[in-house]
Amino acid sequence: MPAKVEKDRARGWIVPVGGAEDKEGGKAILRRFVEVSGGADAHIVVIPTASRLPDTGQRYVDLFTGLGAGAATSLPYETRAEAAREDWLATLQTATGIFLTGGNQLRISTILGGTPVAKSIRTLNAEGVAVGGTSAGAAILSEHMIAFGRGGASPRAGMVSLAPGFGLTNRVVIDQHFRQRDRLGRLLTALAYNPFAVGIGLDEDTAAFVGPDDVLHVVGAGAITVVDASSLEHSSMGSARSGAVICLTGIKLHILDRGATFNLHTREATPSPGTLD
Repeated sequence: MPAKVEKDRARGWIVPVGGAEDKEGGKAILRRFVEVSGGADAHIVVIPTASRLPDTGQRYVDLFTGLGAGAATSLPYETRAEAAREDWLATLQTATGIFLTGGNQLRISTILGGTPVAKSIRTLNAEGVAVGGTSAGAAILSEHMIAFGRGGASPRAGMVSLAPGFGLTNRVVIDQHFRQRDRLGRLLTALAYNPFAVGIGLDEDTAAFVGPDDVLHVVGAGAITVVDASSLEHSSMGSARSGAVICLTGIKLHILDRGATFNLHTREATPSPGTLD
């Protein structure tokens, strides 16, 4: 469950990124993450656990410092025993921003799930620290995480498997590489299990910057598909055989581009100012 936000505090930004974010051009997403983490006063801790590539953590450290962060550090957790390292936990406590890289989200959950690291990330976010992640690092941020599943446009019984995430928020279920890997069906299937949450489908090089007020802001070159199942009228999930198409009625869907917003409290979408002319 999300950590409690005290009355005199504001939760930090939650920033899931759809993967393959621009690292060579304007770097709009990474640049904005530095800003919400404190800019020149930021200390961004990179957690590259999802990746098996040895240079992933250092690459993001270099990117963030090159974009003006005051400091950046990589904590390359590879075992559950390392999640109890007091020196690394102390470094984590100094973060103003925490960023989880891409790779395999089950590596993050199996190595860090239920450890002092996961607890610290939830608590720090509730105290105002920005927490973001790309691809696998995006999927792990919510309470209900899409662990794996098949592509396809239609929801089908058994199409997706869910696992516990870090639980920074229970308001959304996140899927990444969304349009590129044809993942609408598996996001709809996940929501058929849990219609309370809002489905967030992130295209590559696209991020949802969710502020302390639970308003989602779209940043990046692609689109975010928002699936709102709060008015779900009918679902055949309870009776469908494995592999069968799920019948869902009453679902609302939004396609949001850069500059558009979505309020997770009111479930209201606002177009980008540039599309209102």
